[in-house]
Amino acid sequence: MSELSRSEGPRYDLGLLFTDGLPDHDDATGYRGAVAARAAGISYRQLDYWARTELVVPTVRGAAGSGSQRLYGFRDILVLKLVKRLLDTGISLQQIRVAVNQLRESGINDLAQTTLMSDGASVYLCTSNDEVIDLVSRGQGVFGIAVGKVLREVETSLIEIDSLQDSDPSDELAKRRVSKAS
Repeated sequence: MSELSRSEGPRYDLGLLFTDGLPDHDDATGYRGAVAARAAGISYRQLDYWARTELVVPTVRGAAGSGSQRLYGFRDILVLKLVKRLLDTGISLQQIRVAVNQLRESGINDLAQTTLMSDGASVYLCTSNDEVIDLVSRGQGVFGIAVGKVLREVETSLIEIDSLQDSDPSDELAKRRVSKAS
């Protein structure tokens, strides 16, 4: 178990947060900002702010001036959803920023078995049940976020959003997809 929230200020590593343990997602596949925000359960305004402040930047394609669209990869959306969960539990954005940066550096081998734990002030990365039990046995109140569960939720959200877009005849993008497929 490693404590994630105690650090000497934020550092920005714009690489992938997780490199192993994810299902086979095409890293070149990009999701527009509106889709990424919807799948993560956040507003577009939050998404834009987090991208501009480099909390979670799109790894497929960043904005390059007026009119350009950011494209978020699956991992980006997973991080967005994790940040949202941590915010919902009362962790400050500053602590989340430190945790996200340290997660990038740690390299996780089995994402489905990873749990983010917090006591409300610090965030801990637990990669085994023993680490979770050790943290809970300290007697302080903690909560946990099972990353594997969040990963499945993001997958489900993206599938649902995609099927809704394909079935909505008023969606111009969906119309173009259908005409290209024909």
